[in-house]
Amino acid sequence: MTKQQERQLRRIKREFRRRVDRKYRAGVAEHSGYLGDLSDLTLLDDAIAEAIDQCCYLYALREKLLSRNS
Repeated sequence: MTKQQERQLRRIKREFRRRVDRKYRAGVAEHSGYLGDLSDLTLLDDAIAEAIDQCCYLYALREKLLSRNS
């Protein structure tokens, strides 16, 4: 990889570590319990719900970007 790519990867990893720590702790505070204790089906359903949320955020961002360019 190029030096530019290595720097970008370091930035991505640093930001991910910061955010995943905060997000995980917030989830524990909100829901308590341990993710590993959830049933397989609950984990799957929760992951699907999170994916749907992510799509909604992405579509909203896409609309904003497109409206700026029109």
